[in-house]
Amino acid sequence: MQCSWKAVLLLALASIAIQYTAIRTFTAKSFHSCPIPNPVNCSLSQDSDAADRLCDESPTFTYNLSRKTHVLILATTRSGSSFVGQLFNQHFDVFYLFEPLYHVQYTLIPKLTQSKSTTDRRVMLGASRDLLRSLYDCDLYFLENYIKPQPVNHTTDRLFRRGASKALCSPPVCESLGAVDLHLEEGDCVKKCGTLNLTLATESCREHGHVAIKTVRVPEVSDLRALVEDPRLNLKVIQLVRDPRGILASRSETFRDTYRLWRIWDGTGRKPYNLDVTQLTTVCEDFWNSVSTGLNRPPWLKGKYMLVRYEDLARNPMKKTEEIYDFLGIPMDSNVERWIQNNTRGDRSSSKHKYGTVRNSAATAEKWRFRLSYEIVAFTQHACQQVLAQLGYKTASSEEELKNLSISLVEERDFLPFS
Repeated sequence: MQCSWKAVLLLALASIAIQYTAIRTFTAKSFHSCPIPNPVNCSLSQDSDAADRLCDESPTFTYNLSRKTHVLILATTRSGSSFVGQLFNQHFDVFYLFEPLYHVQYTLIPKLTQSKSTTDRRVMLGASRDLLRSLYDCDLYFLENYIKPQPVNHTTDRLFRRGASKALCSPPVCESLGAVDLHLEEGDCVKKCGTLNLTLATESCREHGHVAIKTVRVPEVSDLRALVEDPRLNLKVIQLVRDPRGILASRSETFRDTYRLWRIWDGTGRKPYNLDVTQLTTVCEDFWNSVSTGLNRPPWLKGKYMLVRYEDLARNPMKKTEEIYDFLGIPMDSNVERWIQNNTRGDRSSSKHKYGTVRNSAATAEKWRFRLSYEIVAFTQHACQQVLAQLGYKTASSEEELKNLSISLVEERDFLPFS
């Protein structure tokens, strides 16, 4: 029998185990702990054997029927998500994962940082939801579908940014650490801990009271509806937003090659004819759509959604973090308080790594006003005027107003959690 066009497309993207993972979330309501290929449309016996082996090797996991709170930090690149992630990573009872969806994107849609294809987006989101559901169930073996080369005996040295997760750099996952190594830098974790044993990581996950994951690879909160409505997960979404002008300035500085044309415009005052404006407008469109959904308070988000502006967190990190933990119903840990005190008062030289979190948080939130030319700021304000107004960001009408820090460009807003 001939394959359907969907099956052909998915076969071109990945192996059958990955294909089924990508399809099943948006084609079926039920969830199975192992991918089981359906041979109705195609003859896929060889790949089916591989999927069967995956099921045989993976243990059976029970769904989350406890009162665990699962947290998803929904953000975009350079919006402060690494900082927010650390507010959970430091908590002794939270198992935190940094961007596990990286593996989905770079397996299904290789060499693309952000797919513009509707089909690619659908495949990516389907696979992402399945992986998130598995990770919240502490089934870390499911990641093996996306790690290349595939882990051997459930061990790998290819997990993206493993060192950003405290739980993956601590006993029992990392058995080689002594008392002096309790606060490892990210790079030191990989060097001292060696390969990651996913079996030990799974056990560690199940021993923690809560699981938190941060991602910049899900565009809108509506993309998560199937997970939010799943009563087995008790999932709560923290949507982090930032002034698009600040995001653009940070990306231009961090991803210098990708944003080269923006830098040329900033340096010469001449806008390149081939400037990719979607690098800006996509952020604003995703913010607008997602925040509109959240602020409209649909019943399926009741008690599940909190909107956080990075600027509010940067200006008063302790107070805002307490509000976040209060929304989640998780007692705030003294480790989190200590981390905030040590990591929000740094000087300009404190953050040497592009994903570093040691900085003067209040000053960092305003730094874009001196990085961008007024011409680019005016362009951004026009392109993103709807979402700027929606989120309470004021526009600057002149270069003098832009540089004058005594004039706040952030309105006082109280985005109360939907409870």
